[in-house]
Amino acid sequence: MALPDDMRKALRIPASALTDEAVYHDRRRLLAAFAAAPALALAGCAGADPPAASRADVSPALARAGFDTAETRTRWQDATTYNNFYEFGSAKGDPSRARRTLEAAGWTVAVGGHCARPGTLALEDLLAGAATEERTYRLRCVEGWSMVIPWLGVPLAGVLRRFEPTSRAKYVAFRTLADPARMPGVRVPLLDWPYREGLRIDEAMHPLAFLATGLYGKPLPQQNGLPLRLVVPWKYGYKSIKSIVAIDFVEAMPPTAWNLAQPSEYGFFSNVNPDVDHPRWSQATERRISGTTSQLFADRIPTRLFNGYALQVAHLYQGMDLRTWH
Repeated sequence: MALPDDMRKALRIPASALTDEAVYHDRRRLLAAFAAAPALALAGCAGADPPAASRADVSPALARAGFDTAETRTRWQDATTYNNFYEFGSAKGDPSRARRTLEAAGWTVAVGGHCARPGTLALEDLLAGAATEERTYRLRCVEGWSMVIPWLGVPLAGVLRRFEPTSRAKYVAFRTLADPARMPGVRVPLLDWPYREGLRIDEAMHPLAFLATGLYGKPLPQQNGLPLRLVVPWKYGYKSIKSIVAIDFVEAMPPTAWNLAQPSEYGFFSNVNPDVDHPRWSQATERRISGTTSQLFADRIPTRLFNGYALQVAHLYQGMDLRTWH
């Protein structure tokens, strides 16, 4: 059976892009996995539930190959002044110009749903026992721009396992603080506040999924999601929810902010895919934040499937039509 075009493109990654020999050998495993995966026709997916979470795994060596990149990092100045954080305004500069109303001290996160150990924890307790790491990830926004940022934080999977999710936990739902007194954008009905996001459980447990507490060796500024945000580097940036106050293990696909607002434009999975255009613009290329003092953006570059992390994550979507489940 022929593979869909989007799956074939996931495999067109030159050997020069691989980090080490272990990555090369895992590429063979990925090829075999796709060859065995059923290809779903577009019409056959209409109105259906997405395929169940994949039981395939990624090797530690292959996962680590995605934790860093030799690409030029975006400057601190640009990464902290060109932001989407609609709770503080809809213009890119609004979040960095907003009053500093959020503080990490006293921050709590409520964890519940289908888990054996629910509770409301202070930030330091939530992260207790997890070693802080630095990972340099690409971040691709649906609007067509991208950055390369060194994040500080902890793997999401290790934090979630502490709460012992049950077999009924098929998805993980996240919620942002929505306080109109401290977040003026919440007073505007642009979205159905509070901001909500979600991942399928296998996505949340993937080694690349990250809870960031800082960037460039410093704590997260307010505009970047102080004090705790999600980073899912193979998905569009709006999936990386900021200023998290609640995490729930749920059985059904949870509602998400932009999918509720514009379901035809923003899918639940939101994987970076150059072959699936936004209804109002192409996703085939992106403008990389340049890291130079002469211009904010460098020339356009081709967008890569799964934002360049196909070797690490493509197995999660075996059997899925990536145009339908966008």
